[in-house]
Amino acid sequence: MASATQTHPDPPPGATPAFIPLEANPELMTSLLHKLGLSTALQCHDVFSISDKEMLQFIPRPALALLLVFPVSAVYESQRMAEDAPTPEYTGKGDQEPVLWFKQTIRNACGMMGLLHAVSNGPARNFVEPDTELDKLIKAAEPLPPAERSKLIEQTQALASAHHEAASQGATAAPDAQDDVDLHYVCFVKTDDGMLWELDGRRKGPIARGKLVKKEDEDHDDVLCHDALLWGPLKFLEREGADMRFSCVALASSLDN
Repeated sequence: MASATQTHPDPPPGATPAFIPLEANPELMTSLLHKLGLSTALQCHDVFSISDKEMLQFIPRPALALLLVFPVSAVYESQRMAEDAPTPEYTGKGDQEPVLWFKQTIRNACGMMGLLHAVSNGPARNFVEPDTELDKLIKAAEPLPPAERSKLIEQTQALASAHHEAASQGATAAPDAQDDVDLHYVCFVKTDDGMLWELDGRRKGPIARGKLVKKEDEDHDDVLCHDALLWGPLKFLEREGADMRFSCVALASSLDN
């Protein structure tokens, strides 16, 4: 287990397989997901503000998943470990689990894990094209316990190849796969029963944050509604204070549709 002061979220270099860190670039993320088998009816969108309602109107609604990129600080690590401590390791599989959750064992693969969580759960799951690499991976992963599911991810060459291609094309110079990168992805999705889930491969399992209920002054009770933002990204922002290295990407309908 990482110490409370460690800022890189993954195992040390050489301890596990490693990916080049994925830039929080909606265009690259969209290309990666489409290459793996997500319908072109969906795409990733930059969320430029989570507090300005007018800015949120630029995102097609409902938003099916929200990816938050945030700095892993000593404060965050301390709170994460305190919250995880009383929780047993997750063992759900198949019909036993309310969401499909992947434990991260690949260094610097948190971006890919976030994208997998985004498209494997909630309404987005219905947009995975049949018989594609993504469809085959999800169906193979469902009946497996977390440890075997992680091995499946490690051994899926199509996933590694698509990720490498996308991560190498970012707007900034790509770090090395073994580099220490203190930014991490977490995914928020809403399931059919209204529950907001926090999905992070570093945690002990998926975390239910609360049921979303549509309010009179809101058009949607999706992952960009007031309660979802309050229980998700805003909680992270409040904890980290002045650190500005936060960004959000939403999965929603394509603008061309």
